[in-house]
Amino acid sequence: MKIKVLKGDLTELEVDAIVNPANSLGYMGGGVAGVIKRKGGGEIEEEAVKKSPIKVGSAVATTSGKLKCRYVIHAPTMERPAMRIGVDNVEKATRAAFELAKSMKLKSIALPGMGTGVGGVKEEDAARAMMNVAKDYIEYFDEIVFIDINERMVDAWKRLL
Repeated sequence: MKIKVLKGDLTELEVDAIVNPANSLGYMGGGVAGVIKRKGGGEIEEEAVKKSPIKVGSAVATTSGKLKCRYVIHAPTMERPAMRIGVDNVEKATRAAFELAKSMKLKSIALPGMGTGVGGVKEEDAARAMMNVAKDYIEYFDEIVFIDINERMVDAWKRLL
């Protein structure tokens, strides 16, 4: 099975890249971004900010600091921190992350629920958008991992597998 769904901590995975559902400014204050910064180090945020602004629908890769992955892919779901968004932003951010990982010739990628925190997107809607995009890219990856600490997000992905 190329697509895996796990309940757990994104920052603990040994994959080529983990995805940060970022904001366009590159700041990593709360949610998934805050955890990535705390565990991986401030240099991840410094590099993301230097590469900003990052439009919704595009993505950039940075160092992974102290994390086990090789890269952090920052794929904005929102322009500014803590914005409410629509599910179309989830689709755009997910596609941008996969497109960048494909262009970097990465073979494994892990994504958390995109836009489901402060963005306010329902888990079911985010899961459907993310899974649909993943299917477009499945041939380019050995492993695609959807991982979250939120049980509702994990269940939503599992129902779609």
